[in-house]
Formats: sequence, C-alpha cells, structure tokens
Amino acid sequence: MEPGRVERVRLTPAAARTLASLVGRHGPVMFHQSGGCCDGSSPMCYPRGEFLVGGADVLLGHVDDGTPFWMSAAQYEYWKHTHLTVDVVPGRGSGFSLEAPDGVRFLIRSRLFTDQEAERIQAEPPLPNGEG
Repeated sequence: MEPGRVERVRLTPAAARTLASLVGRHGPVMFHQSGGCCDGSSPMCYPRGEFLVGGADVLLGHVDDGTPFWMSAAQYEYWKHTHLTVDVVPGRGSGFSLEAPDGVRFLIRSRLFTDQEAERIQAEPPLPNGEG
C-alpha cells in the first residue's frame, strides 16, 4: 500500500508465491491491466521496463515486494470504485504474460470500496500516471 493512500490492489498468498517465483527467474516485474477483451482483461505480468507506460496509464499501487500495478486510464474509469485482488488459477492465459508457461494465469477479483474508503479516496491527490 502507498503511504497515506487507500489500498487499491493486493495479491492473494498464491499470487504472491507465483510473483516471487517469477521475480526469482526474471528479475523485477510489473503488472499492467489493459481492460481489452479476452486475455487483455487479465492482469499481465512483464519484466519491468519491457512494457512502456505513459499518460494513458495510472499507477494503482505497488504489491508485495514493490512490484508496480498499472492500469489503462480508460479501464480505471470503470474500476475506480473497486479494490482489486490479484489471484492465480490453473489454466493458460496470454502467452505474453510471464506466468503463462507455468500453466497458471493471474486474474482479478474485485469488491466495491466501502463508504469510508471512498471518502478517503476523494480526499487523495490523483493517482500518478506514466508521463513521469
């Protein structure tokens, strides 16, 4: 969680173990949630720096070991009222995401923010974007 901000994203223990394994093999990584169809609606895990973010992406926060979790700004407009939990399940997702060869895929579980969380978010500055 970012200091002073409402937590917007976290990992399940299973997703944290998968992430740790990926980091051990690939070095620092990042997540990006684009909101496209099919596998594009799943969080993708890339080696950090191999997916370029920009002004059309917002940083929801960092998970576990400091791994950034980005989301496209267009998708964020739909999901800005929700807390996201990244989980991992058996199955093959996109070939572009690092976990795919392991026979698992990341997915998002969500819940609406509580009234208290929503009030706190209203008082927070905007989320950073990838412009710099």
